[in-house]
Amino acid sequence: MPETPAYTAQDWDEVRAAFASSIMVDTALSSLAQNLEGPDWPIKGPDETPAAYIDLAYDEAAELLQMKGYPGKMGLLISLLKDTLAFDDPFGEMVEQSAQTAERENTLLKNLAKLGIPEEFPINLTGLDQGTLEFCRLEQLPTLGAFARFAQTMSQQVIVGGDFRKLLNALSHVDEIGLAALIPFRAGAKGLHLVECLAQTSRSGNVPERTAEALAHFADDLSALRARMAAGADLQREIMVLNDAEAENRVVGILTPLLGDKPAEPVKKGFFSRLFGK
Repeated sequence: MPETPAYTAQDWDEVRAAFASSIMVDTALSSLAQNLEGPDWPIKGPDETPAAYIDLAYDEAAELLQMKGYPGKMGLLISLLKDTLAFDDPFGEMVEQSAQTAERENTLLKNLAKLGIPEEFPINLTGLDQGTLEFCRLEQLPTLGAFARFAQTMSQQVIVGGDFRKLLNALSHVDEIGLAALIPFRAGAKGLHLVECLAQTSRSGNVPERTAEALAHFADDLSALRARMAAGADLQREIMVLNDAEAENRVVGILTPLLGDKPAEPVKKGFFSRLFGK
């Protein structure tokens, strides 16, 4: 005699939707039944998994079971999936808790916070070489925070080089000078800065696009700089923190039209002579 269904079509829709994201979706139904120590799943075969049924509506799944010679087994199928989810959910919570623990213990994220560097800062606005930027793009690491999470969980056996390794080392050891060479960070100060960002994004690779993105990202810094210039500040003094004549000239070229300042003289003097106006 066929079993009387213990569940409705709504029960089936709920359980199959929940099971779609379960790690058990491709596990044999007979194995799930054994784990639950309940009634066995009567149909054997490698394709007898939840995935074979959960894309079907209630009537379609019931019809498939009938075609296989097992009418009335929808109640058993729903029970198997429901009871499996009861075990699967705590596992999911454990994984989530482990991820949260790893997040709290992530040294790289802690160092970013210690230095006042926002996790959401775009990798594209750093001074990393093109190979590293492309690697981050392929690995879907759009921000410094994503970089830190990826690097923290990366296997020790994975060999990385170039600027990826340099940034990883600098961030791990809080090497401020090393960081300043790769991201718009200023040694001895917290946070990230417009001037350093423009110096790095204008160096190579999609310069107009990256420069525009940098100006948009540091819009508040640009407004503050414009206010200082209106109050009589000197642009050369604002950008001489770069201590690199070539970089300073590039940044002056970008900022002068935006600040309404008269064209600045090319930077030729050394840092200290400019500092003291000699």
